[in-house]
Amino acid sequence: MEYVITDKLVLPVKILPQPDETTCGPTCLQAVYRYWGESEELTGVINRAGRLEHGGTFAVFLACDALRKGYRATIYTYNLNVFDPTWFTRGDVDIAERLSAQREIKMDYRLQHATTGYLEFLKLGGRLRLLDLSRGLIHGMLRRGIPIITGLSSTYLYRVPREFGPDDTPDDIRGLPSGHFVIIAGYERSRRRLLVVDPYQQNPYASTHEYWLSIERVVGAVLLGIVTHDANLLIIQPPEGRQE
Repeated sequence: MEYVITDKLVLPVKILPQPDETTCGPTCLQAVYRYWGESEELTGVINRAGRLEHGGTFAVFLACDALRKGYRATIYTYNLNVFDPTWFTRGDVDIAERLSAQREIKMDYRLQHATTGYLEFLKLGGRLRLLDLSRGLIHGMLRRGIPIITGLSSTYLYRVPREFGPDDTPDDIRGLPSGHFVIIAGYERSRRRLLVVDPYQQNPYASTHEYWLSIERVVGAVLLGIVTHDANLLIIQPPEGRQE
């Protein structure tokens, strides 16, 4: 399910506009379901997505929805607020047990909410990975025809002011960084660019939902997503045995 034009690799991912400021995650998830050939109404995906107190969601709740529907889901995490790197380098670590122990000590609301999601994710058979966020990792997934949902920093991606208050008013003094979900759906080797499929219609790069950005800009935005408990790649694939 890919098109290769010269040195470009482009996956045919089509996305709808997100209905409001906080539904970028389920809108990306619905686009991936459609990519894999499933007809799924956006309203249904939005209603099932776990919602945070101040809006939005975490990638892990999108992954849980996919797992409950029979898909396979893998999260490549760079969120050191939730995961200690040694949990991935030692073979004797039960990550679910460590998450539960951490939850008893750290009372941060977002960490508590994310932990609930990750415990369910692991119980449902989801896979967690901690690997260097490299060009090779991203290109390898795209070459296999797999689009990548990513939770990242929209403040860094767009280079816009931080946001303040319930209406997300741009404010470079009082504002805080904002998170966002997009899909990485293409790779251009010669110009070192990635194709971003963005549900936010008012993005600063194009009048459409697709634009090309440097690999460095996208990777930086993913890693800086840690500020909003994002910083991850979410890989969703059909069940084993189903044609991809």
